[in-house]
Amino acid sequence: MSASQIWVAASIVALALVAGFVFFVGKGRAENRLSPAASLAFGFIIAGLVFGENRLVGYSLMGAGVVLAVVDIAIRSRKG
Repeated sequence: MSASQIWVAASIVALALVAGFVFFVGKGRAENRLSPAASLAFGFIIAGLVFGENRLVGYSLMGAGVVLAVVDIAIRSRKG
């Protein structure tokens, strides 16, 4: 395993821990739940990390995830 693969694996584990923390700790509160668009954005970013060896695919997936997250933030902020 090369150093870059170790960093990618560590990033995936860290993101999974954060996601698990958000899902399990915030179960009782509806305001902290992820919307379907935010979940999809999270999935795109994770897929971008996994397919990072092919830069075009990895960066495209990460970019799609970021754009989707920004759109979701804009929609949620308008709802109040």
